[in-house]
Amino acid sequence: MKLDEIFHKKKSRLSTLKSRRIATGANHKRILECSQCAAQAEREELVQNHWICKNCGAYFALDAQTRIEMVCDEGSFHEMNRMMATGNPLSFPDYEKKLKSLRKKNKTMDAFTCGIAKIEGIAVAIGVLDSHFLMGSMGTAVGEKIARLAEMAGKKTLPLVIFSASGGARMQEGLFSLMQMSKTAAAIHRFREEGGLFVSFLTHPTTGGVSASYASLGDIMLAEPDALIGFAGPRVIEQTIGRKLPEGFQRAEFLLEHGMIDDIVKREEIRTYLGRILKMYRKGKQS
Repeated sequence: MKLDEIFHKKKSRLSTLKSRRIATGANHKRILECSQCAAQAEREELVQNHWICKNCGAYFALDAQTRIEMVCDEGSFHEMNRMMATGNPLSFPDYEKKLKSLRKKNKTMDAFTCGIAKIEGIAVAIGVLDSHFLMGSMGTAVGEKIARLAEMAGKKTLPLVIFSASGGARMQEGLFSLMQMSKTAAAIHRFREEGGLFVSFLTHPTTGGVSASYASLGDIMLAEPDALIGFAGPRVIEQTIGRKLPEGFQRAEFLLEHGMIDDIVKREEIRTYLGRILKMYRKGKQS
């Protein structure tokens, strides 16, 4: 592949990601465009349809607050560690400026929002990675918040539910970011050893260091339809092994077929589905 072709493909992918970020709940325009089929829809119509394109069925990316409102019982969410923020441990150029801009735009200190809430009347510890904040990358603050959420869930004997949407480790924090993989995995391991229930819900995309750490350690592994889930991207894998990958490789449906996840749940059914799991878990704990 020629060098100019590589940059052309990269530019195309970045444009797709940009359009997907624009067409989300974080944007307050009245008319929004689907990044998959380019169909336009009113914001109110998308809200009523769970941010799913009526024309092609594609899922719009959700910000953390929208996800929480969609999944949790109304008014039940109480956030924890809201002001926890990452620094700039490597003095990465313009990183602090970028963080400041994202915090103002997204009205959150980092990519992970967590706390205690109720789903179908049952108390849970819940966390959501937001792909609008540096593609949901896991830096030091994100890793620490996930670890603290798991620790709190263990102390309060609450089931733990985490929605992941991430490009992986945060390159601006280098090794400090990679260390969060072992930290979060260890925290989840301790939580499960204490008898806790961890439901890991994978949304589009869940890749890199997040998919290779806590996100793959759920007692129950769920995903949204057509979510991209994996460590390296399909293009990188094909270039490494020198072979064409199977159709739908690394999509939720492919992982379900091969036993990597337990089920695929449509967005409009998530709250009810989780409610059934939590009720069975509570009943089992009481018996």
